[in-house]
Amino acid sequence: MATYVISDIHGEYDQFINLLEKIDLQEEDTLYILGDVLDRGPHPIKIIKKLMTMPNAVCIVGNHEFMAVECLEFLMKEISEISIEELDMEVLDNLATWQYNGSKTTIDEFKLLSHDEKLDVIEFIKDFLLYKELSIGDKEYLLVHAGLGSFSPEKDIDDYSIHELVWSRPDYNKKYFDDIILVTGHTPTQLIKDNDNPGYIFKKNNHIAIDCGACFNDGRLAAICLDTGEEYYSE
Repeated sequence: MATYVISDIHGEYDQFINLLEKIDLQEEDTLYILGDVLDRGPHPIKIIKKLMTMPNAVCIVGNHEFMAVECLEFLMKEISEISIEELDMEVLDNLATWQYNGSKTTIDEFKLLSHDEKLDVIEFIKDFLLYKELSIGDKEYLLVHAGLGSFSPEKDIDDYSIHELVWSRPDYNKKYFDDIILVTGHTPTQLIKDNDNPGYIFKKNNHIAIDCGACFNDGRLAAICLDTGEEYYSE
């Protein structure tokens, strides 16, 4: 029984399957996905449908899922005078923000689904967790997509806003906890300041950053086994 973590797949289905083969995921293992399954890469909905068949996969919401859910529900509506009237400035802003962040591949695949499949996909995404706390061996882990915005050691995890969990980037030069390791995606390791090993899993100050830029030309998908610390990378 092992615990693996992956983040920011971003529609890269082939890399995802390649990584699953590398870690040789077993039925008794658990795979945590730290959000951003959707957008940018060619097959985000195909990955969602794969995850829906994996009872040992646990998904945590990323900013791309957060953006997508409301917009996908709007796209489910028949375009009519009523739905156009409902398209207020907030919905327009959400659609524009999502489009700017690479929604096209998600929308293109979503449109090909049947009505029932679309509903199933939306409900599946709505069930993504906000975070996960784990005890493995003698170590404590906190898994979250982006980081802990407006961090305070006195702040309970449930007191963080959605934005602070799925959008705010952590300060990797700051040790947030002495006895908890914060595992995050969202920030590609290629973009972490003063990182001497970009494109690989980053470990410092009780942080583990695992987004290795799968949708970048020079990036790949990464996984880490929390039981052993072993790292895996897609080809």
